[in-house]
Amino acid sequence: MEIERWERSEEISDAEKKVIQEIWSRVYANCEDVGVSILIRFFVNFPSAKQYFSQFKHMEDPLEMERSLQLRKHARRVMGAINTVVENINDSEKVSSVLALVGKAHALKHKVEPIYFKKLTGVMLEVIAEEYPNDFTPEAHGAWTKMKTLIYSHVTAAYKEVGWAQ
Repeated sequence: MEIERWERSEEISDAEKKVIQEIWSRVYANCEDVGVSILIRFFVNFPSAKQYFSQFKHMEDPLEMERSLQLRKHARRVMGAINTVVENINDSEKVSSVLALVGKAHALKHKVEPIYFKKLTGVMLEVIAEEYPNDFTPEAHGAWTKMKTLIYSHVTAAYKEVGWAQ
């Protein structure tokens, strides 16, 4: 795994945590639709990521993906995990615990390369910025950039902990 500055988690200030939670409350009100939009863009931009999903790995058409019950279920699961992180952003142990579970499951059970978490969190920011442009100020973008780094760094730490080897 490449080690980059991007992967080192920066401290998220209290003001940034508040911004993240405020935007997330609007995003999570449409959790399934936003989650589906994120996953569709992720799979369109990074089709190799579909290899880990037997239920929809052969789908090419975004409309077909949008109708997939399995994709919708996974979108809800992803959004639920992010929601748990955002809700507990002031409890670093809880955040670490939730993301360690996600990382270990994806490393050991699903055998997903960790780079896909970097790609997914980047797509997540793109979609949120596009769907909530009035909320996504430069300050919000900075806060959410720290959030995606936090997610990725905790998930990859779990990969390292279980001895992931590519």
